[in-house]
Amino acid sequence: MIDTDNILSVLDNYTLESADDIALKLAEDFRHRRIEKSLTREELAKKAEIAVSNLVRFEQKGLISLKNLIALAMALGYTSEIKNLFATPKYTTMEELTQIRKNTNKKKAYKKQ
Repeated sequence: MIDTDNILSVLDNYTLESADDIALKLAEDFRHRRIEKSLTREELAKKAEIAVSNLVRFEQKGLISLKNLIALAMALGYTSEIKNLFATPKYTTMEELTQIRKNTNKKKAYKKQ
């Protein structure tokens, strides 16, 4: 018997193609974490020091400012995760890895020639 939940979760990882899709998935996951902690929107908005309307817009439409997203992440205890979002370089080829290592201490990017 095939476990369809596992297959669907694997497929979800490959179907997030647009920024809107990713924002909605992020909002959905956030809402699950909020509910797991038994926090109402009002309680969490107060804890994060943001307007409830901003939290509602995020959960329903995936729209939020970076500053408010950081405040919400911190209020839920995800400070290190959001702080380290871009901390580790990502690469898919050895050429990219070589370029990353070459540019490690640079402070500015230049146009490729």
